[in-house]
This record gives sequence, structure tokens and C-alpha cells, in this order.
Amino acid sequence: MMTLYDYELSGNCYKIRLLLNILGIQYRKQSIEFYPAAEHRKEEFLAINPLGELPVLQDGDLTLRDSQAILVYLASEYDTAGNWYPLLNPRTLAEVTQWLCFANAITASASGARLVDGFFYNLDGDACRADAHRLFRILDEHLWFQERERQDWIVTGTAPTIADIACFPYVILSEEGGISRMDYPAIRRWTDRIKRIPGFTVMPGVFPAGPGV
Repeated sequence: MMTLYDYELSGNCYKIRLLLNILGIQYRKQSIEFYPAAEHRKEEFLAINPLGELPVLQDGDLTLRDSQAILVYLASEYDTAGNWYPLLNPRTLAEVTQWLCFANAITASASGARLVDGFFYNLDGDACRADAHRLFRILDEHLWFQERERQDWIVTGTAPTIADIACFPYVILSEEGGISRMDYPAIRRWTDRIKRIPGFTVMPGVFPAGPGV
């Protein structure tokens, strides 16, 4: 059985738990206390990931760090339908990769603001929030145009991909960093659609979808 080195309050760890649950994959969770114990910086964990970052996934003799790499692996290896990471469609695959990079930028900004407000990190919270709003405006406009083309997801197609999973956590947790989503209606509709994917699971600060309309 695979092992996920996990911190319950991490958005990057949450995206892995989310995809594992959606795909129905059994796994063992090894909790690493990020704050305040900083177990990710201790010798025992650094032997697993010298970068001292979460999450880490071990599947047999494979050890993977970086949440985006783990998403790619899980979708490629365990999604028999090939929807979450469409290896046979070069154009769609390139779009997914593009938005995985965008998700990293969301993490650097929205997650940074959350680290300042909730974990007392010495970062420029105002700069993080400003950059997050810049990225949210880009995402909201993209999703609005997607909806005009009757597309529900970040990447063009009939099904969500790991691009949606990668971008979702630090968008939905943005209020914890003082980043309001009130001015981003297309983002709010998109997050609601993600919450309605079969197998969706929550984390602290993320709640189930409300009643359907």
C-alpha cells in the first residue's frame, strides 16, 4: 500500500488526498507536523525528502516529492479512463501542464498570504495578496470564457483534469490569507463544480457543496 507523508492543513497535501479519494486509491497516511513542531525539517524526514517539503508519496520502490509531480504520477498510473492526465492528447496535455505551472504561482501567492496570517511566516503578506488577486483575475476571466463555450473546467474538454485539482486548494483556502473571492464569480462557480465531483473530500477550512439548484 502506498504511503502519503501528509500535513492535514497543507493545501498541497490536500490536493493529493483529493485525487486519491476521487480515484478510489487505498493509501496509508503518515502525518508530519509542519507547524509548530517543524517535523519536516528534522533528520528523519530529510532522509526521505532532502528538500524538507510536503507532500511525499511512496509507492513501492518509488518516492516522489512535489505535489504536481505526484498528481501526474497518480493520474497516469491509476486513472484507467485517462481523463485526469490525457496522455494521448498532446494539445490537452500541454494545456494541463500550462495550468500546473499556474497552480505553482497560486501557491506562491495565496498560500504565502495564508502562511503569514495563520502560521506567522515572515513574508510580505500584502505583496502575496496583490499577486494572488492578479492571478485570480486571470483565472476568473479564463473560466468565464470557458463557460461561454459550455466548458466547465480549466482545460478544454468534457472532464476535469489534474489542472483543476492543482489550482483548487489555495483558491478555496484563499480567505484564510485575507484574499476574498467575492469579485470572482466564475471562480466561485468552478469551485462549486469541483465540490460536486464524485469522491470529493474536504479538509479543515474546505466545506462540501451546498444543495444543488
